[in-house]
Amino acid sequence: MSAITLGVIIGNRDFFPDQLITEARRDVRQVFEALAIEPVMLEENQSKLGSVETWEHARACADLFRKQRDRIAGVVVILPNFGDEKGVADTLKLAGLGVPVLVQACPDDLDQLGVERRRDAFCGKISVCNNLRQYGIPFSLTASHTVPVCSGEFRRDLESFVAVCRVVHGLRRARIGAVGARPNAFNTTRYSEKLLQAAGISVSTIDLSEVHGRVERLSDADERVAAKVRDIRAYADSTAVPAASLVRMAKLGVVLAGWMEDNGIQATALQCWSSMQQNFGINCCTLMSMMSENLMPSACEVDIAGVVAMYALQLASDKPSALVDWNNNYGRDPNKCVFFHCGNWAKAFLPDVKMGTAPILGTTLGEQNTFGALSGRTPAGPVTFARVTTDDQAGRIRAYVGEGRFTDDALQTFGSRAVVEVPRLQALMRYICKNGFEHHAAMNGSECAQVIAEAFETYLGWDVYRHE
Repeated sequence: MSAITLGVIIGNRDFFPDQLITEARRDVRQVFEALAIEPVMLEENQSKLGSVETWEHARACADLFRKQRDRIAGVVVILPNFGDEKGVADTLKLAGLGVPVLVQACPDDLDQLGVERRRDAFCGKISVCNNLRQYGIPFSLTASHTVPVCSGEFRRDLESFVAVCRVVHGLRRARIGAVGARPNAFNTTRYSEKLLQAAGISVSTIDLSEVHGRVERLSDADERVAAKVRDIRAYADSTAVPAASLVRMAKLGVVLAGWMEDNGIQATALQCWSSMQQNFGINCCTLMSMMSENLMPSACEVDIAGVVAMYALQLASDKPSALVDWNNNYGRDPNKCVFFHCGNWAKAFLPDVKMGTAPILGTTLGEQNTFGALSGRTPAGPVTFARVTTDDQAGRIRAYVGEGRFTDDALQTFGSRAVVEVPRLQALMRYICKNGFEHHAAMNGSECAQVIAEAFETYLGWDVYRHE
């Protein structure tokens, strides 16, 4: 798990045993260290045992958080006892971080309900959450209402929460690159820049003619071009690809990399057809695959909303994502279908990857102009799928997310492909169609639907359907 910094509020109510606070501080540090999480919390000399109970404590903790606001990605509220509901809420209000919040409560033991070890955090958590709701502060909960700090269950809660923090933090600061115009035939990839910007997602654009102009000004002998050719050859079997096509791919890769660096771009969506083939004579699939594999997701057909979903899944899992078509039924099995695209999936999905042409595009654009497409089959394993769409008529961003599994069922076709099993697939397809979602979806080889749903709905305020 990537290193991250979290604020910690240890709630307290002073007539409970001091020992419970001391133990909680020790346990938090131990668990955080194991997960490479850096805590920001009051020291024991800054309040009673470093806990938060009074207005004075809340001010001190909030001041500490504000000083570290550029580092803190989320806040964890620990309740070793009932805690002080106002102290927790006041701290978060005064700090004004606007980051995800996780509320935990320690369980009582049946044989320790006397005054020496009694906690009452089961009850206190309800009061804290009630106050957070009153204050308008969104928050997340542990899987169980009460959970020991030093437990595998709380560790899993923390891992999921950290992933939520990555998604929220990443999307609120995301810079996406739109390279070229969407294909004229694809109204389905329309999107609202303004709705995305309101969520913190900025879109930078560049015309494909500018890209091609910069490419044409690059010399074949440029060392950057030679280095990119070597990278492409090392990435996938390119023995079937003419050397001239590899050079054109390399030049395009150099130009895209430079533009992304100059503009702080984290993800891209490209006009991958038909201008690319007609005016430049290649498919850009391999370059897109390489970017996605290196955690700079790249989507087809200038599908900006699609690459937002790709980026979110990547942030949640720390694994590459890909853009897919919900493409084919799988025989008569109602819960299986085929994911497909011409060939830009990250190599993580295609252990048998090979570079060649795009047969479908080649029928109209000339197959000799489509070198650069990748083919391969995704093996069995978990998958999370997601889609983001900007609903301009409602002025909202909507999304769906769900999980399934890749299967090893027989599949005789070309391109980047996978057989996927999704429980209640027919109900999902009905939901997608009735609610006007696109035929594209993002996929990731992980199980992170809960993280995505929590990040999108609780903290970004999007309308989310979780397919279960």
